[in-house]
Amino acid sequence: MQKTAILTDIEGTTSSISFVRDVLFPYARAALPDFVREHGHDPKVRHWLDIVAVESGGLCQDEMIVETLQGWIDQDRKHTALKALQGLIWEAGYREGDFTAPLYDDVVPALRKWHDAGHALAVYSSGSVPAQKLLFSHTDAGDLVPLFRGFFDTEIGHKRDADAYRLIADRLDRAPHDVLFLSDVVEELDAAREAGMRTVLLDRREDYPTPRTGDAARGHLRVERFDEIDAGT
Repeated sequence: MQKTAILTDIEGTTSSISFVRDVLFPYARAALPDFVREHGHDPKVRHWLDIVAVESGGLCQDEMIVETLQGWIDQDRKHTALKALQGLIWEAGYREGDFTAPLYDDVVPALRKWHDAGHALAVYSSGSVPAQKLLFSHTDAGDLVPLFRGFFDTEIGHKRDADAYRLIADRLDRAPHDVLFLSDVVEELDAAREAGMRTVLLDRREDYPTPRTGDAARGHLRVERFDEIDAGT
């Protein structure tokens, strides 16, 4: 019998919201103009820039595309093109040692324990898959990518859409009820539960000073740390 697969969010779940908000987003925003000037003709960069241009009414200058992207960063917009370009920029930052990714101190021991016990681990985040892999390969605890069987982003579907979770379960070769989804966002947990997954609400005090208990948890099991989670069989 296959063991439960564990699917986890990143921001607010494995890592503090402040790392993304206060380190990664400002880094990408500041680096965007030079990055586009230097790499705008690279096909994989041009592909995403052209998508932004078309969706924004036919922008014809890269400077205008950059301004649009910077505005999306300020709005925390979950757009696939923005996430892909941010991932490319963060790749350079990780590679050059400008930062590493901090994880909550309870995360790595739990991930290793679950992996060693035979649980399939996967990530589902609004950040692009390349950005996810960059983060987990450059953590304060080293490269954790080998622990994971799958990485999923919004190309598979919106995080508040139950169909996305059904597709992920299929990709993991599991029935939805054999997947445990961990997130700090109640609406995402609602969608996962609608798809048939089991759910756990991560309610980190650093990110959510007011505990989300009772009705605020909407019936999802609530924990504050990974070591409070029973992964089951």
